[in-house]
Amino acid sequence: MPEAMKYGQHEFEVKLPPELIAAELEPNHVDLPQRTVPEHIHYALEHPIDSKPLKELVKPGETVCIIISDVTRRWQSPETYIPILIEELESAGIRDEDMLIISATGTHRKQTREEHIGLVTEAVYDRIRLVDHQCTDEENLKYVGTTSRGTPVWLDKRALECDHIILTGGVVYHFMAGFGGGRKSVLPGIAGRETIMKNHNLALNPGLGAGSNPEVRSANLSDSNPVHADMMEACAMVKPTFLINVVVDDNQKIISAFAGNWITAHKAACDLVEKMYGVAAKEKTPMVIASAGGYPKDLNFYQTIKTLCNALEVVEDGGTIILVTKSDEGFGNDDTERQIAGYETMLDREKALRENFSIGAFIGYLFAESAEKYHLIAVTGIPQEQFGTAKIHAVKTLDEALELSRKLNGGKDLRATLLPHGANTLPKLK
Repeated sequence: MPEAMKYGQHEFEVKLPPELIAAELEPNHVDLPQRTVPEHIHYALEHPIDSKPLKELVKPGETVCIIISDVTRRWQSPETYIPILIEELESAGIRDEDMLIISATGTHRKQTREEHIGLVTEAVYDRIRLVDHQCTDEENLKYVGTTSRGTPVWLDKRALECDHIILTGGVVYHFMAGFGGGRKSVLPGIAGRETIMKNHNLALNPGLGAGSNPEVRSANLSDSNPVHADMMEACAMVKPTFLINVVVDDNQKIISAFAGNWITAHKAACDLVEKMYGVAAKEKTPMVIASAGGYPKDLNFYQTIKTLCNALEVVEDGGTIILVTKSDEGFGNDDTERQIAGYETMLDREKALRENFSIGAFIGYLFAESAEKYHLIAVTGIPQEQFGTAKIHAVKTLDEALELSRKLNGGKDLRATLLPHGANTLPKLK
């Protein structure tokens, strides 16, 4: 009996004959050292990768900028590792007044005092200066060069004025950058709006009408992914002194940490994510049924992009994708909703996206583009009319989705791959 597909606080049985279930893909079990979260952080700092220990890299009297993620990345639990990092710097003789924490907001809004305290703890907030990067604040931006792909790199000059920059964050699959963490602390983290837009536009093929670049996808850290490669060039311009990145489990608990060289320590964290969530698949199948994983992973349609991208890895060309995502909060992003429902044609969507790129808009574009190439059925609480002209079919139950799939495919049931944990299971074809 296949695992049920979670849907909000409920679940649906998969009513397909066993011979039509080609595979059911689950995350891998990986044995990891059993440590508390502080022990993971201390271990990483004591065993840096391709680097001297942090306390040997900084000297009393020098200034240090620590880049942290913003409130949209609270799953990283920075409040658990930032105080330990501060202690490490203190032990090396770095004074409070010589430390600066910048929150890498990218294009996101400024944060409240309460949100800042939540990110670093009240004890750290009361002692160390913490500021939000603002991508439109030109007075605090400095030009540092242009990448080989033509991205002019404007970065927060408050970070550049420090003797050392330390990157922090968490590593998960990222549908554009390949993986989160690492160089993303700099671009988009502390970059100017023009820099972020130019970089993110690399997710589209050159020329209006050319659509999205298939190399811009989860797990691709090669030069063929221009978004990632461009981020690497920009980050190299600031020569980060050190990095600490964490990896979390399904329950958003830190299960490992990596510190040291900003390239290779990040790569080690990516390798662990691959071991856990990169799952071998033998073949592409005519149908994929994927659940985002139920509440809270399917609170909105925006979050479901991870599930769609993972399903795309194992569906045959022109096949059928069923996404199980309750989306109680609707689309969850105005730009995503506008891209899906606010335009008549794909060309109109793409033109608007190129002119004013945002992650939310790109997510909406990918949903609409996928619905042009595949039969895309969403089992969701969002009514059909809210999807506008996008070719996304909205139904209320998995049974309805399977019935619709039969209609769309000449009355027959299709062989299917099941992804019950679709948000974090990335199928890897052998």
